[in-house]
Amino acid sequence: MQDTRTDRPHHVAIIMDGNGRWAKKRHMPRVFGHKKGVETLKKITIRAHELGIKVLTVYAFSTENWSRPEEEVNFLMKLPKEFFDSFLPELIKHNVRVITIGNPSRLPQETQALMQEGLDRTAANTGMILNIALNYGGRQELVHASQAIAQQVLEGQLDPSAIDEDLLSQYLMTHPLGDYQDPDLMIRTSGELRLSNFLLWQLAYSEFYFTDVLWPDFTPAEFDQAIEAYQKRQRRYGKV
Repeated sequence: MQDTRTDRPHHVAIIMDGNGRWAKKRHMPRVFGHKKGVETLKKITIRAHELGIKVLTVYAFSTENWSRPEEEVNFLMKLPKEFFDSFLPELIKHNVRVITIGNPSRLPQETQALMQEGLDRTAANTGMILNIALNYGGRQELVHASQAIAQQVLEGQLDPSAIDEDLLSQYLMTHPLGDYQDPDLMIRTSGELRLSNFLLWQLAYSEFYFTDVLWPDFTPAEFDQAIEAYQKRQRRYGKV
């Protein structure tokens, strides 16, 4: 593969962490941090578009987040309405297309409808893709992919010897991203140093960037720093 030291990443993935701690530091309920976090997402989306990023994947709600307090979960389910009500015209203006990964079936009907509206109204856009991971889990994605492949084998439509990395990738939720399926750069805010069940297959050779900045305080300038740090690295993909 080519040396990408001077290239900007095509696909950036972000674990948007620290909303609750941001609110706690200000003696406010956690939901205020999530509300502020939505405003940050809008700014970073526009900045990524300006930089020519092809795909921006954001971890909005994990399969494990259902264990949070009911009040907080209910608030999180309402955030797509706030996001799209105020931001959809700008997404359309900037030619940004919205897609989602995750299992929507457990989401409230209103949330599903709002997400679908965002997908439908930006479907014709040909610019940057904003990929929202909602009720998503990396392990669950791999289980579902394995089940689908096993069913093909069971029905005699697939020989087990044909199963390889390329085939498995075709059954992942990110497959529609084509050449940009795997993130070049993964950013996590708030100082935590773990993946939290996010894109476990796709991040195998991604560059990681961790910052202590809490997500609501993560500015376009902070995003630029992450991109610049990526550009100074040499990606070897296991080679010398």
